[in-house]
Amino acid sequence: MAEAPAGTVIMDPTDEREPIRRELTRRPEHITGTVGLLDISKPRGNVLLDRLERALQDRLPGVEIRRYAKPTYTKPAPQDLRQKIAQECGFVIEALAD
Repeated sequence: MAEAPAGTVIMDPTDEREPIRRELTRRPEHITGTVGLLDISKPRGNVLLDRLERALQDRLPGVEIRRYAKPTYTKPAPQDLRQKIAQECGFVIEALAD
């Protein structure tokens, strides 16, 4: 796994009393295959994802975009949804907005 560049702080929005050390996943040189866009169901998240989808289609011809949505932003994504995204996508972008 790749480590975060020196001086980079990775913030974790979960309620951890004692932070867990995490490493960044190694990033590929090129985005290919299928990209999942996950709407966490906050207001206007779909607007952000609509714009992002158009930008990705313009910049990455040939990449398939799939959209997903959590039932609520107040809880983690259900296990079956996480498994579906993992099986269908090589990349995922999670969006929140207000």
